[in-house]
Amino acid sequence: MDSATEAFVAHRNLLFTVAYEMLGSAADAEDVLQETWLRWTDVDLDTVHNQRAYLVRITTRQALSRLRTLGRRKESYVGPWLPEPLLTAPDVAEDVELAESVSMAMLLVLETLAPTERAVFVLREVFDLEYDEIAHAVDKTPAAVRQIAHRARAHVAARRPRGAVTSAESRDALAAFQRAIDTGDLQSLVDMLAPDVVLLGDGGGVVQAVLRPVAGADKVARLLAAGLPKIVGMAAAEPAQINGCPALIVRIDGEIDNIVAVRIDDGLITGLYVVRNPEKLSRVERETAVGR
Repeated sequence: MDSATEAFVAHRNLLFTVAYEMLGSAADAEDVLQETWLRWTDVDLDTVHNQRAYLVRITTRQALSRLRTLGRRKESYVGPWLPEPLLTAPDVAEDVELAESVSMAMLLVLETLAPTERAVFVLREVFDLEYDEIAHAVDKTPAAVRQIAHRARAHVAARRPRGAVTSAESRDALAAFQRAIDTGDLQSLVDMLAPDVVLLGDGGGVVQAVLRPVAGADKVARLLAAGLPKIVGMAAAEPAQINGCPALIVRIDGEIDNIVAVRIDDGLITGLYVVRNPEKLSRVERETAVGR
């Protein structure tokens, strides 16, 4: 390989993860990587002092441009929008910070940030870039980047899951969901619902899903009681590592029907995320490499 190709390949997983964390869409992240590659091949490498930082800068700028387009697309999206789930390798969970940063719960928190705030938070908090490097990537002064980082950090801290969540807690919650699918027994699942639980379903207008968030334990329990018994004997749920965290892949007649992920706070389920949009399920058939 020539030196440009070698550098790009060496940092590809990092660049994909930067783009994915900014966009929540693997398809758009791949497009950003293609655009990054095209621009990288035009760069005079003799002028580049830090190839990793330079590649991240190109990727960030392309992702910011794509993020604004994606924002307009989301405005016309049918029903709740959820990130595109990724089947990830088991070792991703061993990097706690990386696993949290790509989790469905965190990506939904990042959705509440403005585009530049999101870029600064991801580059600083997840990938530990220096403020000067981030400033070049987002066309701001280092002083401005520090202020943006402080604001974004406070915003995320107020909305991220409360306290550390263990894989065992997530697995227990999903085991209760799996039991409900397998047997129709909902009680253990209902017992784990927090009073303020929110269920989000993403069908993208392509398949049936709830068209607005369902909030509150009673409403979520009623929805589950109405829907889950209908698929007992038809559906099979298998545990998987989705976005670095325990989740379920639910198949009906052997075909992937949906992905179920959870957010846990203080040992209870505060978020139930069900992705049914078939356009978002291709990345759970094979592992996607993420890294930093």
